[in-house]
Amino acid sequence: MILKETLREVVLSQKEAFDDLELGVEREIVSGISIELQHALVISGIRRCGKSTLMHQLSKRIKSFNYLNFEDTRLTGFELSDFEKLDEIYAEEFGERDFYLFDEIQNIPGWEIFVRSRLDKKKRFVITGSNASLLSKELGTRLTGRHINVELFPFSFKETMTFKKQKCGASEFGKYLKEGGFPEYLKYKNQEILRELFTDVIQRDIVARHKIRESKALNEIALYLLTNVGKEFSFNTLKNIFALGSVNTVSSFISYLEDSYLVFTVPKFDYSLKKQMVNPKKVYSIDNGLCAANSVSFSEDKGRMLENLAYLVLRRNNKQIFYFKSENKHECDFLVKEAAKIKMAIQVCHELNEDNKERELSGLMEALNQFDLKEGIILTFNQEDELTQNGKKIIMLPLWKWNDYLASLGPKDRN
Repeated sequence: MILKETLREVVLSQKEAFDDLELGVEREIVSGISIELQHALVISGIRRCGKSTLMHQLSKRIKSFNYLNFEDTRLTGFELSDFEKLDEIYAEEFGERDFYLFDEIQNIPGWEIFVRSRLDKKKRFVITGSNASLLSKELGTRLTGRHINVELFPFSFKETMTFKKQKCGASEFGKYLKEGGFPEYLKYKNQEILRELFTDVIQRDIVARHKIRESKALNEIALYLLTNVGKEFSFNTLKNIFALGSVNTVSSFISYLEDSYLVFTVPKFDYSLKKQMVNPKKVYSIDNGLCAANSVSFSEDKGRMLENLAYLVLRRNNKQIFYFKSENKHECDFLVKEAAKIKMAIQVCHELNEDNKERELSGLMEALNQFDLKEGIILTFNQEDELTQNGKKIIMLPLWKWNDYLASLGPKDRN
């Protein structure tokens, strides 16, 4: 419980600070977000990826609104009942307003009850949060059918070029490949920012929230995964490496890391859901710069850096992503599934040459044949070509041009 006057002080100081925020780089997803629906708009993503800035950009479409960031240390102890005090303060200071803008609301137990009660009174919400599972669980119980989810990632390559006021090209893409897209890091170029971010995610979003005792093991597993982006792993292997007593503990740790948007796991494709669950998975990271700052070996492997970026481009647009491994052990990096069908097979290769051509094409061709696809894609650093093999078209594209290529296709061609 918080004293009303303390809460008032926080509200007024935060509102002033929010109004003074720079608009920053307009995010690519802004144009596709509607704030006119009678739903709660929920923006989720890792810490410091720009959720508050996106909220600020959206606020420019709103005539008047109430704002609060629940990460403020002065709000420690805020309870569900304090929302009533908060509403009283808003009414006293600003009069009646229809919009609420709430940052990091997952910190308040029962927040969804308040949001639902105000939605029933025709109020509207823009909400941010850094925990995918926590948000979805609470939204699912109280706000089913009353919310719209938007995921925000660090800057894309195009957004980074806008931020730097530079044109897209291979040279700049090479820098983005290593630096990633966290706005604060791009501004100051201090890797300590990314190391502190890693620590904040582990300690504040996972250890404190889930009351984890084996925090050292969690930290080591997270660093191990960031170091091994693009590689296969299994829960049992991690259990043995880090001497944990249970596979369930490892499974929980991985789930927490994914919920916080630090890493993502990709299953091996299989028509059997049970086999998908037990097969080794591949791991990818939210950002290349974050990996480089917290891992010694990652930045030395250009192929894995490119593969991680390719995954992030896919993840921004698709939920169902798999990797493929044939009975012959040939691999295809990514399969994209829409509805019940595999629609796209993608191989990632920093540079295709005579030494790796057979290996890269074998995995892609087996995937194309198995899923009856007419064409496949090879994403490279800066090679552009078109090949035909056994009646299948292989389109070779620089990764930094891929979004423009997809945008040039009609829906029929894209499928």
